[in-house]
Amino acid sequence: MTEQRSSAWIRRFHPKPGAETQLVCFPHAGGAASYYHPLSRAMSAQTEVLAVQYPGRQDRLGEACIEDIPTLADRIAEELMLWCEDRRTVLFGHSMGAAVAFEVALRLESRGVVLAGLVVAGRQAPMIQHDRGTHLATDAELVRRLRTLNAVNAEILADASLLEMVLPTIRSDFRASERYLNTRAPQLRCPITALAGADDPMVEVREVEAWEKQTSGPFRMRVLSGGHFFLDDHAETLRHELSPPRPSGLRGGA
Repeated sequence: MTEQRSSAWIRRFHPKPGAETQLVCFPHAGGAASYYHPLSRAMSAQTEVLAVQYPGRQDRLGEACIEDIPTLADRIAEELMLWCEDRRTVLFGHSMGAAVAFEVALRLESRGVVLAGLVVAGRQAPMIQHDRGTHLATDAELVRRLRTLNAVNAEILADASLLEMVLPTIRSDFRASERYLNTRAPQLRCPITALAGADDPMVEVREVEAWEKQTSGPFRMRVLSGGHFFLDDHAETLRHELSPPRPSGLRGGA
């Protein structure tokens, strides 16, 4: 069973040494591992959450952000190889985190890791690029964008000193996210579940559905009410979807 390890990249908020499955969670742009603390607490005793901590935030604030998703995935995949030896592994990412999770999945499968599934939410498929130039916006414009998306706690947005601390990281993440495009990725073998917000202003449902092309295995698609952070209003549904995929899953919408 996976033993307790010290890692700059991985947070285990609720260690479950006896769990059969580990769920590796990848944050959105500007997000941190702590975003997944409630999910970690909510998962059953059979699933342990490992939350990825990117450089440039919280206890890694002093480290430079990585502004290229493939490079970020290289580093994370190298770390995760140490964690994928003895348990079923599911990867989950929201928004930018979905792109990172996908790239990590490619690297793990290429090294022989058999993944139990990939769950992506609020992100268009890798062959579709959305570069809205958000990373080039002024600080004021970026803050307005974050308010529209409800992407950052309102208390942080109202505190000038905190904003000065977090905006460089958020801008860096948007740069990585908006520049990401992968039109040549091989298909994964693991199942993919794609989740979309019906009123998401950042990505259309059909662009989320295009994730079906990224796997030769089972594919499921769910559309839930809400905007870009729709999962915040569907905690129980998310917990269900992040349970190990059913082996009899069928390709197509659900």
